Amino acid sequence: MLRFARAVRWCHHATAVLMALCVGSALCLYMPVLAELVGRRALVVTVHEWSGLALPVPLLLGLASRPLRADLRRLNRFGPHDGRWLRAALRARRPHPGRWEQWEAGKFNAGQKVFAAWIAGAVLVMTGTGLLMWFTGLAPLVWRTSATFVHDWLALAVGVVLAAHVAMAAARPEARRAMRTGWADRAWARREHPLWEPADGTAGSSTAGSDDQAVSGSLSRRESGNGGGTGIRPDA
Repeated sequence: MLRFARAVRWCHHATAVLMALCVGSALCLYMPVLAELVGRRALVVTVHEWSGLALPVPLLLGLASRPLRADLRRLNRFGPHDGRWLRAALRARRPHPGRWEQWEAGKFNAGQKVFAAWIAGAVLVMTGTGLLMWFTGLAPLVWRTSATFVHDWLALAVGVVLAAHVAMAAARPEARRAMRTGWADRAWARREHPLWEPADGTAGSSTAGSDDQAVSGSLSRRESGNGGGTGIRPDA
């Protein structure tokens, strides 16, 4: 079943390349061992500045795609099931087979939504502080000093979060395949994203029927019933 449209995958891959260039060049600037190994500091600075400035470009271009805009709307909406997912995540490292209802997720789980929101905010802050550091005439010295402090420490936090993101992707081959090819196994989708209900039955291709509506309906039925459902729908 289709999970990610081509524009969504292109946006993710292009952003990942720019982020790798930005983080890699930052490491070469801040770690003396790498700085000596790579050399050409002026070139590294240029790569860092322009790759960082270009980070929002893939997303801005991707906004022309309806599937990408639909996925952004899904990422930007939190429901009661997302709160339960996060509470369950704090209690256990992975879902317990007998407590599946605490790990309900639509097309994106709550962890993915939090990561997307955090990294988007971090990129905006990094871009703003980076511009203050780059164009020294834009602000007084005290502002530039504060911008440098925020930029450096937030860069460290971004590195840690991205490392965790890559580690989780490495441990989930089906999720990697979905982002690489666009297609996901139906059984995997039902197990990991039981509330994902595209209007046309093909994941990732519907723009009119957001799975948030399906999630709300599913939760209402479940809360008003006797709680005996399995959360797995019959094959379409």
